[in-house]
Amino acid sequence: MNDQVLRFSAAEDLVEQAAAMLVARIAAVQTDPDRIVHLCLTGGRIAQRLYESFGGRIEGSGVDPGRLELWWTDERFAATDDPARHAGPALALLAGQFPLDPARTHPMPAADGVADADAAAATYAKELDDVTFDICLLSVGPEGHVAGIFPGHPSFDAQTQTVIGLTESPKGEGDRISLTVASLRRSHEVWFLLSGPDKADVAAQALAGSEDIPAGVVRGIDDTLWFIDREAAAELPWFRCDL
Repeated sequence: MNDQVLRFSAAEDLVEQAAAMLVARIAAVQTDPDRIVHLCLTGGRIAQRLYESFGGRIEGSGVDPGRLELWWTDERFAATDDPARHAGPALALLAGQFPLDPARTHPMPAADGVADADAAAATYAKELDDVTFDICLLSVGPEGHVAGIFPGHPSFDAQTQTVIGLTESPKGEGDRISLTVASLRRSHEVWFLLSGPDKADVAAQALAGSEDIPAGVVRGIDDTLWFIDREAAAELPWFRCDL
């Protein structure tokens, strides 16, 4: 298991390079004609920018969208058309760039006709089953949260579940659904996205492997990549701008 830190002078550079690397990585895996790539998507502004750039690079890249399976790390338990949900905006960006196979697209259940967040989590856990993600993208909050998992919250202690409902999430904004730390760690590669001065302290903690924050303990089975811009790397004493 390796940690690779990729440092950028600005968020725009981070987004463009991460998108290019994501396309190249998927294309490389798909050189095996029988290979389905399981990609787990996250929320957040920097992630949305990445999806837009990623979608625009698919044509002519060697990526077969028909062999791309999409999952989500967490979601607001709200109506399907709620603009605050992660899946809607992400799918709008991607579907405008290349064809998505509905059978291979797995947004978390919405509140339309589902009893509650716990029931939605149980449904998604059954759908997820024992899938191992090839790549899991993760934004990191200023306090070190990833997906819907927060430090000092019972969600951080979930050991046996793969997906949980959150009725009192520190993030607020109503009920949520989230993969657990155990599920996130069931990824061959984890790609962290950190941008902005409010991420400087948590970047240092996470890279040091702090066990007090989710970002400090989630790692990929094979590799963990950290995409960090200059502002987010301000408290890394060994920082220098490589890109």
